[in-house]
Amino acid sequence: MLTRKMLSLSDVQMVAAAAEAEAVKNNWKVSIAIVDDGGHLLHFQRLDGAGLTTVAISQGKAKASAYARRPTKALEDIIANGRTAFLSVPDLVLLEGAEPIIADGICIGAVGVSGVASSQDAEVARAGIAALKLS
Repeated sequence: MLTRKMLSLSDVQMVAAAAEAEAVKNNWKVSIAIVDDGGHLLHFQRLDGAGLTTVAISQGKAKASAYARRPTKALEDIIANGRTAFLSVPDLVLLEGAEPIIADGICIGAVGVSGVASSQDAEVARAGIAALKLS
């Protein structure tokens, strides 16, 4: 029988609070999605002023990062380097702005953010994950 780590509700709340604090500090109007290792939504919040499209994009980014076990920037780079067939994967948003949550070398979830420049979305996601003090 295998044993695996998973995000607890308190972990998710900690990540969400830290991600929100980073966005608010920078006056970034974003949506933040946190998923488990299977891409299932655990938490979602849309900050005041965040656009309607940020809802689906943040969730799609988070799901893509959890599935791929890597930042969505890496997936975006694969496509930019010519592997356009990668776009055929359904229900994923392959744009920078999501980061996997890695504990002891295993992906236990991901954070996806949408609403500002993709690199800033990723910054918010990393700030949330950093609250877990995993590394």
